[in-house]
Amino acid sequence: MAKMCVAIAAVLAAAALLQTSAAQTVHVVGDGLGWLVPPGGKIAYETWADMQTFVVGDVLVFNFTTGEQDVARVTKEAFDSCNSTSPIFLDTTGPFNYTLDAAGEYYFIGTMDRHCYFGQKLAINVSASAGPTPSPQAPTPTPPRGPMTYIVGDDLGWLVPPGGPIAYEAWAYKKTFLVGDVLVFNFKNETQDVAVVTEAAYDSCNTTNTIAVYTTSPVKYNLIAAGEYFFTSTYSRHCIFGQKLAINVTASSSATPPSSTTTPTPSGSSAPSPTAGGPSAPIPESSAPARAVLGFSSTLLLIALAFVH
Repeated sequence: MAKMCVAIAAVLAAAALLQTSAAQTVHVVGDGLGWLVPPGGKIAYETWADMQTFVVGDVLVFNFTTGEQDVARVTKEAFDSCNSTSPIFLDTTGPFNYTLDAAGEYYFIGTMDRHCYFGQKLAINVSASAGPTPSPQAPTPTPPRGPMTYIVGDDLGWLVPPGGPIAYEAWAYKKTFLVGDVLVFNFKNETQDVAVVTEAAYDSCNTTNTIAVYTTSPVKYNLIAAGEYFFTSTYSRHCIFGQKLAINVTASSSATPPSSTTTPTPSGSSAPSPTAGGPSAPIPESSAPARAVLGFSSTLLLIALAFVH
């Protein structure tokens, strides 16, 4: 009987280990942006973290060039003040993998020069487990508001952003654009322009046929109708290198802002589409890994019982 208990305990431990391994997720910090001083400030990593779910056992991968960047884990107080004098740990060799071994809040910064002050900082919250998906709740109506003016890219302005299109994707993320709002594009004359294009032209960076082109800064563009709007530049390769912005404009403030990962609906060739897009339905996760773990655990249990007898 004692041997049977030991065997069963060993099987359960192995099953738990397999289940943990199957659930592990690797998060590449900043995705294609990597770990550096981000364009437009700290919003890039805030936006990236907001789109992730971190669970104990997951791994963060910090991709950076050795000698140009580093990564330090620090306390919240050090994170807020960009104080790197006494980090919890410091790594100077990229790429660096960090395993999230406990639930709670984690804070990371770059310690070189003024990198942290310029936005090279990441704060995340790690859960003990993924847990059940919460039931959807009815959205709380948003109080009506007047027209707003948005400075595209804020302090970054309108240019070819370092790090590619994530700069303007991050800027637009979670903003709610309503009919009547105004976009302001700030740039240096004769070095940039603003082109309003179709979705197809935006995706292919083909600016041979544009809806409109503005060449004098600042460009103030009024959002006069609901739908999707696509902006880029006609200057050579500017669009390919990330100078492009896609937004969704809704007719009322009660609408939910679209996700930055929403697939745009087709626009017309002469004007932005009047059809407002919505977030795509999530793809359900396969239960195959869980079934595989359960099946393998049952096999181990049968082997252990046979060994006891």
